Amino acid sequence: MKTLVTSILAYAAFAAGIGYFSVAPPYQRLAPGQAVLKFALTHAGARVEPCHERTAEELAKLPPNMRSKQSCSRERHPVWVELELDGRTVISASAPPAGLSRDGASRHYVRLNLPAGPHALTVRMRDSGRTEGYDHQLAAEVTLEPRQILAIDFDDQTKSLTLR
Repeated sequence: MKTLVTSILAYAAFAAGIGYFSVAPPYQRLAPGQAVLKFALTHAGARVEPCHERTAEELAKLPPNMRSKQSCSRERHPVWVELELDGRTVISASAPPAGLSRDGASRHYVRLNLPAGPHALTVRMRDSGRTEGYDHQLAAEVTLEPRQILAIDFDDQTKSLTLR
């Protein structure tokens, strides 16, 4: 009987602790008046070497199961991104391609908490291996509401940077 009462008291104390910590201390994901900017990009850069069209002689030398008309290298260029917010550069980074053969997509992810309100946003991306200039660019004036989440991504269908 004594162990039953002890078990009941222990379970009651445990349940009271869970009940208390489920409402206190209060948790806020964002401070009042804050918004979130998420830069989430998964994009494969251009191939390091262009594809090569094989000649009839080259095809004849290959085994029948490997006779594709084109020969393409797998390696891709890293993807360089730059993000300016209100005239200040907040991201300037390069991401290497994933994979052992450096043939996968490059990944960037940055989350910024910002004050709500109007912001000037400029995003630039270079995925072709060039050393100067950018291949894709997006400039926009955005007005963020409190607790709003604005995502920056790259649309492979339209080949452009997007805001969502």
